[in-house]
Amino acid sequence: MSASFAPALAAARDAAAAQHYPQGALYIVATPIGNLADISLRALHVLQMVDALACEDTRHTQALLRAYGIEKQAWLSVHRHNEMEGAQEVLRRLQLGQRVAYASDAGTPGISDPGARVVETVRAAGLPVIPLPGASSITAIMSATGSLGEEGGFVFFGFLPAKGGERQQAVESLRQEPRAVVLLEAPHRIAALAETLALLGTRQLTVGRELTKQFEEIATLPCAGFAAWLAASPQRTRGEFALVLHPVAIARDDGDQERVLKLLLAELPVKTAVKLAAEITGGSRNELYEKALSLKKDPGS
Repeated sequence: MSASFAPALAAARDAAAAQHYPQGALYIVATPIGNLADISLRALHVLQMVDALACEDTRHTQALLRAYGIEKQAWLSVHRHNEMEGAQEVLRRLQLGQRVAYASDAGTPGISDPGARVVETVRAAGLPVIPLPGASSITAIMSATGSLGEEGGFVFFGFLPAKGGERQQAVESLRQEPRAVVLLEAPHRIAALAETLALLGTRQLTVGRELTKQFEEIATLPCAGFAAWLAASPQRTRGEFALVLHPVAIARDDGDQERVLKLLLAELPVKTAVKLAAEITGGSRNELYEKALSLKKDPGS
């Protein structure tokens, strides 16, 4: 056991043991995406407490737990290719009153990693699912991007198609998406992704490579310059990637905003019209809402 985590296990017991942990419940445990220190105290406590641990790769998760000084006897392999069958075994154990945790290889299960079908099966049986929040490459890269304003929002796309033609079609569709878009990519496909993203020209892109790890690298650059950035160092094509396409910069024109708002108000409820007008014109939702109320009160204004 690494001596550095001995105090963490003790702290986990002190901090988290008083909470109620029902039997017959599935615990969804977020694990670090690279830095072992990013595990939460509650996750450490639950990983020690549960009767069985289901995971995407038992070898990977066994090594992770040993680094923390945790030994488990009951392991269930539940990955992308056997998730339906694995979910049934998890359910069987829960129905016996066991506590079962699920962890994917890194980050939060059930988003881009396996786990969603397990959760769906357990919920359909009427049994509780308890999430333990923690590390996520999605929220990590978004927090370092600075591209979300007060009225922002983002779309999680994940991995683009592997085939060139399908990937190009997907990128072309992203050209029409005005919000920020989060993408994930593996090292062996990152050069192909960079080549395809060049289609988006000057649209800004934030690249996160090896997030939370020793050689973490975060850069913001135009999509057209991504391939050259990768080529500048052989190290840059190594490691896992999380990327953010910044929102489309839309020139604000108050007259145009009012015109769009009037057209939408003629057909839609105020809240819906305001939401769409803000997305179409890039205007402030609060300002558009005030204008909408004014227009409803006095259509000639």
